Amino acid sequence: MRLLGRILLIILAIIGSLTLAIAGLGTVAALSHRPEPLPKQMVLLLDLNSGVVEKMPEGPFAQLQGGHSMAVNELVETLDRAARDPAVTALVARLDRGAPGMARTQEIRDAVLAFRKANKRTVLFSSGLGEMGGGTVAYYLASAFQEIWLQPSGGIGLTGFSAERPFIKGTLDALGIQTEFGARHEYKSAIETFTQTRFTKESRESMQMLIDTWSRQVTEGVAAARGLTPPQVKTLVDRAPLLASEAKDGGLVDRLAYWDEVVKSLTEGGAKIVGIEKYQSRLPPEPNAVKVALIYGIGQVQRGSAEDNPLEEDTAMSSERVAKAFHEALKDPSIKAILFRIDSPGGSYTASDAIWREVTNARASGKPVIVSMGDVAASGGYFSAMAADRIIAQPGTVTGSIGVFSGKIVLAELWKKLGVSWDEVHNGQNSAIWSTNTPFSASGWERMNTSLDHIYADFTTKAQQARKLKPEDMDKLARGRIWTGDAAKRLGLVDQTGGYAAALVEIRELARLPAQMPVTLVPFPHPKAPFDYLLDIARNGRLPEEVSTAITIEARLTRLLTAIRPVLAMLDLDGQDLRMPPVEVH
Repeated sequence: MRLLGRILLIILAIIGSLTLAIAGLGTVAALSHRPEPLPKQMVLLLDLNSGVVEKMPEGPFAQLQGGHSMAVNELVETLDRAARDPAVTALVARLDRGAPGMARTQEIRDAVLAFRKANKRTVLFSSGLGEMGGGTVAYYLASAFQEIWLQPSGGIGLTGFSAERPFIKGTLDALGIQTEFGARHEYKSAIETFTQTRFTKESRESMQMLIDTWSRQVTEGVAAARGLTPPQVKTLVDRAPLLASEAKDGGLVDRLAYWDEVVKSLTEGGAKIVGIEKYQSRLPPEPNAVKVALIYGIGQVQRGSAEDNPLEEDTAMSSERVAKAFHEALKDPSIKAILFRIDSPGGSYTASDAIWREVTNARASGKPVIVSMGDVAASGGYFSAMAADRIIAQPGTVTGSIGVFSGKIVLAELWKKLGVSWDEVHNGQNSAIWSTNTPFSASGWERMNTSLDHIYADFTTKAQQARKLKPEDMDKLARGRIWTGDAAKRLGLVDQTGGYAAALVEIRELARLPAQMPVTLVPFPHPKAPFDYLLDIARNGRLPEEVSTAITIEARLTRLLTAIRPVLAMLDLDGQDLRMPPVEVH
């Protein structure tokens, strides 16, 4: 008992020390960062190299992580307010590395183009876009700015898109690993990583459609922004990567200069450069703003509870966490509507269905639910969205993928090669259905196919009813096909193209608010206090896991694991799966 007591005291001491440390750091930060008055004339600096993320990290360690500029919804709101602020004379951005995903890039472009309507100067500086890699999306983002300044030694990698995907069937065959999967239907290509050696006709068609559509969107967007024609842009794409002088001669760049020259040009009139995060932190709340709940659905859809790791960026779209957010938002009388932001390739069918139910219940309560899609809201991500009052996606969002797959790998031959033998006892005809040591029996295949048919029917029926489609049209739109946001709007899978700004317009309409009524987005579920967070970690036995994430070796392995994680995740099935395949797009 004494030993147990000492262990308990040590754990409590650790929790107390961490809590005090966090509180101390917060106090020091507060005292050392007393607000200084903003200049009377200022140029906002947006560092796109730091990243514009879907959601800022949460938890007691969030402020210690750094590395991110701000969340995309905060950027949209801040630029909107800056456009109306006479003290803000211009916006300057730096972009040297890769851009965010296609849809998030379009969201930022929309916000910058809206800022430009206030007749305020916008400048983007880059030391080079696409050095030793594709810079198409990065330049697409840059083109939203009125002026593009490029370092003379830089270049523009506006090379267009290519899509790559790994196929490991040959590796599995060599190892003696057998794959047994089923899918509904021919466009549901997630399992092809394991069952094929190249794109099937249907998956190649889907990938080609995706990059062709993105290419069209980039070409038209760049042409409109730079005063060129789409054929002229296409010619430049086929010539790229371009030297700085070639990019300027082609009309893609306005000036060849260095960063200090940009700063001098922007501050000659006496304006001071202010980081956009600093400016955003000093903004007072909008008077008389209506509260709208902001609920995130980011990452793989999974059952149960998944708290964000305070030392990692990885998140999951947990059905329990999303349900908790909806419950809290519905109980809060000050919340007039719910904005559900989804950026997910899908995942567990049962978790997706549980989230669908929460959206349905929220609508029934009388509070409008609007879905805003990020880079991807496909398969289980679309399942979670389809019951909303309105669905809004960017033109480049990847959505649809209405279908399901399931199955397993069989290791029997691999075990033989390794000299490992297995034996078993069982007492049910299908008790070993998910064993990786034996293939499916005839009965096992029958059960799995029955399940796949049931899930596909449930998915398509709910989508058909929610989107008011005819059965024959639903079948053409489903079968596992992916669609871009603009195609999904044309086909009736989403209501409108746009981002947060478009979503707020829909919210005001559905909540019967004045068109110019200010809106404040309130994140749900409410974040935990540091002590509660740490106590919950200890109570659930997660303290060693959280501490272990700080070990240096993990950081060194992160890049390697990032490359193979999507493939490994496909093997970690949680029952029947509604998910898109991992694809590398350049």
